[in-house]
Amino acid sequence: MLRPETSLLLVVDIQEKFVPIIDGCGRVIAKSKILLKAAGLLGVPVIVSEQYPKGLGRTTAELVAAYPEGVEVLEKTAFGCLGDEAIRARVDALARRQVVVCGIETHVCVNQTVHQLLASGHQVHLIEEAIASRAASNREAGLAKMRSSGAIPSCVETALFEWMGDAKHPRFKEVQALIK
Repeated sequence: MLRPETSLLLVVDIQEKFVPIIDGCGRVIAKSKILLKAAGLLGVPVIVSEQYPKGLGRTTAELVAAYPEGVEVLEKTAFGCLGDEAIRARVDALARRQVVVCGIETHVCVNQTVHQLLASGHQVHLIEEAIASRAASNREAGLAKMRSSGAIPSCVETALFEWMGDAKHPRFKEVQALIK
C-alpha cells in the first residue's frame, strides 16, 4: 500500500498540444488535478515531465494552477522519464520507493517510464483513470504491458485513501473534499 513518506507523484507529459487529440484527456486532467492537490496536502513530492515543450507546448494551464508548492517541472526528449539524466537524478535524490504515475501517452512515454522505474527497483502504481493515449486500443495495450511487467493498477481514490490511512488523518476532510 502507498504511504506518503515513501511515495512520489510523477506526472508524465500532460501538455497543451496533446489536449485535443488524446482520448479522454479531460478525465486525465481532472484526475491528475486531484492527485496534485492531494500530494500537496499530504507532503508527497511531485515531479512533472514535459516532452519537448518547444514542439508540444507546456503542461496544461489547468494542471499548472493545481501545482503544490515545490513541484519540479523537468523537460525531456527521451520518451521514458528515466532516460533523461536530470529526471533520473531527481527521482534518485528523493529516494522514494513508490512512484504514483499518471500522464500521456500510455503506450509510449508512460510505458517506457514505468518499465525504467520497475528496472530501477521502484514499486509503480498506475493511476489508470489518469493515463491515456490518442487511441483507446493503444491505451489498453500499454496498460496491459505495464501490468504484466509488475506495475500495480490503481485509481485516484485508492491512492488518496492509502496515503491517509485513517479517517483521523489531520487532512482527511480536505482530501475527501477533492473527490466529492
